[in-house]
Amino acid sequence: MRWYAGSDHAGRALKDRLVEALRARGDEVVDRGCHDDGSVDYPDYAGAVARDVAAEDGARGLLVCGTGIGMAMAANKVSGVRAAVVTDAFTARASREHNDANVIALGERVTGPGVAEDALDAFRSATYAGGRHDRRVAKIKDLESG
Repeated sequence: MRWYAGSDHAGRALKDRLVEALRARGDEVVDRGCHDDGSVDYPDYAGAVARDVAAEDGARGLLVCGTGIGMAMAANKVSGVRAAVVTDAFTARASREHNDANVIALGERVTGPGVAEDALDAFRSATYAGGRHDRRVAKIKDLESG
């Protein structure tokens, strides 16, 4: 599985840990940064990851900032991206199964590293359930086109 990862300064340490976890599971990860603790603007990294995910069928995205909220808000501006802020394995799994999320957004300041890794594993292994959810995901897609 190919992943694109990004963070701002407030999420860099957790992003780095989760990137290594994905690589240890055999996944390919393209790390779009940031790569140090200097202050940066999260929309730059969210946009880069979101554009990559939207351009490649089956790709997944990992975004981390202080709360995950800003990253998800920015990523969701890119057509074809469904970024979900998750707080645990349940919300991560549900975002994939019910919403066909293709980007997971986490907050380093609100989610501990063990819980974050469990959430990432749940997101990684879950699949979109389809069925009754297709109608709702189609409505999300319709919103993108105005």
